[in-house]
Amino acid sequence: MAREARIIPSSKALPVGGTVTSYVAVGDSFTEGVGDPGPDGLLTGWADRLAVQLADRLPERSAFRYANLAVRGKLLDQIAEDQVPRAAALAPDLVSLVAGGNDVLRPGTDPDDLAERFEKAVATLSGAAGTVMIATGFDTRDTPVLRHLRGKIATYNAHVRAVADRHGCLVLDLWALRSVRDRRAWDNDRLHLGPEGHTRVALRAAQLLGLDVPADPEQPWPPLRPRGTFEERRDDIAWAREYLVPWIGRRLRGESSGDHAHAKRPDLLPL
Repeated sequence: MAREARIIPSSKALPVGGTVTSYVAVGDSFTEGVGDPGPDGLLTGWADRLAVQLADRLPERSAFRYANLAVRGKLLDQIAEDQVPRAAALAPDLVSLVAGGNDVLRPGTDPDDLAERFEKAVATLSGAAGTVMIATGFDTRDTPVLRHLRGKIATYNAHVRAVADRHGCLVLDLWALRSVRDRRAWDNDRLHLGPEGHTRVALRAAQLLGLDVPADPEQPWPPLRPRGTFEERRDDIAWAREYLVPWIGRRLRGESSGDHAHAKRPDLLPL
């Protein structure tokens, strides 16, 4: 069984069953919802799904306001400079900050230094928002391309938990969410969650906030048919051609997927 995400006792922590009337999501492509397109083609994602669950708890749904400032491809320093001050100015009941993942992917990044900068962003938000929720990185043990980063991610995660202890934040423990280790939780690019993965993260976040959820985020997946070595290799080659090579090319050119992207929901508005 997956370890339960910890709720840190603090005046900043949301009481179990407490009311949230405003929520601001801060981060990169994970929080923007890349990999989870809605029926209209617009991105949904775990934060949007969590916002709906929070809104549904209020007697008048229109009383709930939500902003999503996340932009794909952004590094921690960019998030801290552009999104964190905006989120602090909005002073919501709840703010989620998930940042540092793109930094960890880059060669030579020091997770200790990264964590120090992350804590400064958390300190800014904790002084302005009612409750701050931060998240660990995913466990990449079963992800061939990212497996070598597992130790680096684990080090950063340890710092994230320590930051939460010092600032009274809630910790969304994605490392412990075992259901998203299944490849069916991920988009074809293997870097972003797909719709089911985003759904399971939203359910886990709702549990952390004390909400009753309609499904278990750790619900087992149906059995997969066995796959041979040839199938696996063929899929790996196709993936590398379609996703990995372009990703490396952008890095070599100093480009980011978020260079011309903007926050999809920059203001606190009713859902």
